Order: sequence, then C-alpha cells, then structure tokens
Amino acid sequence: MSDLEQNLADVGGTIERFRGATLGHVIDGERTPGSSGETFQNYTPIDNSDLGAVASGNAEDIDAACRAAEAAFPAWASMAGDERRTLLHSIADAIEANAREIALIESYDTGQALRFMSKAAIRGAENFRFFADMAPNARDGLSLPAADHLNYSLRQPIGPVGVITPWNTPFMLSTWKIAPALAAGCTVVHKPAEWSPCSASLLVDIMHEAGLPAGVMNTVNGLGETAGKALTEHPAIKAVAFVGESVTGSHIMKQGADTLKRVHFELGGKNPVIVFADADLERALDAVVFMIYSLNGERCTSSSRLLIEASIQDEFIERVTERVRHLVVGHPLDPATEVGPLIHRRHYDKVCSYFETARQEGATIAVGGEPQPLNGAGNFVAPTLFTGARNDMKIAQEEIFGPVLTAIPFADEAEALALANDVKYGLAGYVWTSDTGRSIRMARDLDVGMVWVNSENNRHLPSPFGGMKSSGIGRDGGDYSFDFYMETKNVCIAADTHSVPKIGKGT
Repeated sequence: MSDLEQNLADVGGTIERFRGATLGHVIDGERTPGSSGETFQNYTPIDNSDLGAVASGNAEDIDAACRAAEAAFPAWASMAGDERRTLLHSIADAIEANAREIALIESYDTGQALRFMSKAAIRGAENFRFFADMAPNARDGLSLPAADHLNYSLRQPIGPVGVITPWNTPFMLSTWKIAPALAAGCTVVHKPAEWSPCSASLLVDIMHEAGLPAGVMNTVNGLGETAGKALTEHPAIKAVAFVGESVTGSHIMKQGADTLKRVHFELGGKNPVIVFADADLERALDAVVFMIYSLNGERCTSSSRLLIEASIQDEFIERVTERVRHLVVGHPLDPATEVGPLIHRRHYDKVCSYFETARQEGATIAVGGEPQPLNGAGNFVAPTLFTGARNDMKIAQEEIFGPVLTAIPFADEAEALALANDVKYGLAGYVWTSDTGRSIRMARDLDVGMVWVNSENNRHLPSPFGGMKSSGIGRDGGDYSFDFYMETKNVCIAADTHSVPKIGKGT
C-alpha cells in the first residue's frame, strides 16, 4: 500500500461520517441541526465530490449561541487563571492526540498538501499551550504611584466574543483566535468559513471532551450574509475577531457599529519580497518559492510580488522559473505533493481569470497559467510565474490568493521601496540583502505591519502579528491578543493627604 493509499484509508471513516449526516452546530455544549433545517453542501476540492450537508445557521441559531456564551461568561471569567491554564493544556493534549485525523481531514476538506497540514494540529496545540501559560497573569496591570494617590491598572475580560475564521489553514487560524480569548476569560461564538467546516467541528468536540464547560465555546456554521451578519450585529457580543477579505472586514465594521463592537481584523495582502543583488541568492530563492507556492498560495502573508534588482533579474528569474517547473502538483494526501487543489470552484475560477488578465495587460506567463486537473478533475492549477510586469497592473495590485507570483524589476533602493508601498495593502514585507543599514532602512520605511529580513515567514508567538492600511486593524500574539480580548481598568486610591476642592459653601 502506498503512502497515499494508506492516508486515504485512514481518513476514510471520518469522511464517511461527514458524508453520512448533516454537520450541525454546537450550542451550549450540545449538537443541534439548527432551527430552520436548512443546509448547504460542502465539497472536497480534490474532485469536487460531495463531502456532506452542513447546517446553515440563521439569526435564531446565532442568538441561541450568543445567549449561551453570555450565560456561561460570569463563571468562566471568574475562574482562577491557574484553572483555565490547566484546562487549556488539556485541550492542547487532546488536539495532539487527534493530530493525524485533524491533518488528514483538513487536507481533504481544503486541498492543502498534507506535508503542511501535518503540522496544523501541532501548531494549534502550541497556540493553546502558549496562551494557557499566560492565563494566570492575564489580569495583571501596572502600579502607577503619584504624590497623593496610588493608581494601579488591572484587566478584565471584555465578555462574549465572536470569532469568524477563514478557509485557508482553518484549524490553526481558529486556535490562534480562540485560545487567547479563552485564556483571557472570554466566552466564544465561532463561525467557521462555509468552504471548510470540518476541522472546526472536530475542534469544538475535542474541546468539550477535554472538559470545557458548556456554553464557553459555541460553533455555528453558516453563510457570511446570514449567520456572520447576525453574529456581528448581536448585542451580547462585545468584540469580533475576523480573518478574511478586506471587503468583508469593512462590512463587519459597519454591522458592528450600532452596538459599538470592538473589532480585530487580519485581512488581505499583496506582500513584496524584495531581493537585492547583494543578498544570499540561494537562500532568497528558497524563500521566494516557498512563500508563494506553499499552502497553494492561499496564505495572507504569501510573498506574491517579487521585486528583483534589475542587475540580477534575468539570472534570478531563470532560477525561479526552473524551480516552479519542478513543483509537484498532486493529491493533497500524497506526501510528495507540494501544491494541491484550490479550496473551491468559485475561487479556482477567480485565480484562473488572472491568466487572461496577465495576457491582456502585456505581462509574460513564464510558467503555468493554466488549469492542471488531476485525473481530469479537481481545482488544480499549474504554479504560475508572471514576468515583464509593471506595478500598476492588476496582477501586481490585486490579491490573487493562489500559486501565482508576479516579478517586477527595480533599479535601486528608492524604487524598490516605492514599488513595495504602492499597493492598498500593508500586511507583510520580506527583504533580502547583506547590507545591514539597508535592511534597517527598508524595515523602517515599508508600510507594512511585519517585516522579515533574510527570512521567510517565521512564527514567534509573543510577537505582534497584523497589518496596516487595508490589511487589518489590531495585533495578535502575546500580550497584544489580551489587549483586544480584555478591558483595562484604572483604580485611583487617595492617601488622604491632598486637599479636596470645596464648592457650594458660600463666602
């Protein structure tokens, strides 16, 4: 039996479980088909076969979940941080115990290559462990003494929160939002992306089996325009954390305005990787290829624009071209696969539309630029490289969100910076140079929330993660996550030594 056949055999029972019954919501610790009985279908991008029906949540389902989170909030918020730490570590243990099933079903559901998804559950468990260890000190503040008063600050959980997560690497990104919310003392209503609901169902079951009290974590499936809108408008929800498209983020901000919701957005990106002639070109080549073609290019921090110094562009682009030609496109459960199918037929059509756009704009398709079906089926596209591009082209300005790289030359540092900043997005930037001063200048002047110098995207959980401009609002990671999920309160106590002003006593 080949590795692919073994993986298919191992995931088969889980797949049939999803196909054999409607995937329902989990509200107040109980599975429910929802109030309306309406469903939508979920499909695997491998061959677009049916993965089963999913309950389509509506305002009534969202209300039930929000009320459950509201009722569970006082007890959860008042639980000692040490107890929350223990429970969250138990969830991490349970995630690790189910890591293989999570990885297999996530690959089958999303089309992401197993070589990357095999780490998704482990990273999710790491998220829970990291924030679990922060829980005992989550309320800590500052001592701020003055001459006649003692000021001190403390933090308290904001209340029930809504978490809306995307379809790319959904398990890891869900834990990235949910773990700090729970560690802070908030309760959660989670709406997963409708294109990838399976791993969210596994997650909520694992959390309850690990001992999470009913109502602390609630999951409602559904469409953004119905379930998502109801969640962002619900008065019980005090804050909304969202990962997804910039346009959707704008809608959520409008929907939450009437109830003055706090929002945290991780949105789109058109991130530059800037390669100077003095860089270690072998390492830069590895990073350039990895950061756009891994995860099928469906990654917010992907380096989708290659800005290459003109003096080395021919040689470097030739080397990129050769690497792209050798990328292995195939079944996501095959360990040899490097690029799998795109998540959904609608997204596949969007990505493929840019091939004709590139031709119309006068760019060259050096590699790819066409569908690459597996056995005549699926949402597979050939890894693609556009050359001869300008920064004002749509292929350089719009987020394609697929295995598509656009290469643009620059003459000097000033032009590289201007090109990098000349997009509406500002999530991440990557700089490759051996000039220390240049690396400092570029990192300072790039209009992005995160910069990696001589590195691919490297995850460091205490560091702030987030973007500028149309790429987001707020930061995740470390204490930055608690800034979102908690309110900071100041307490001022007098030493009874100051003079209190007197009015209304007459003369």
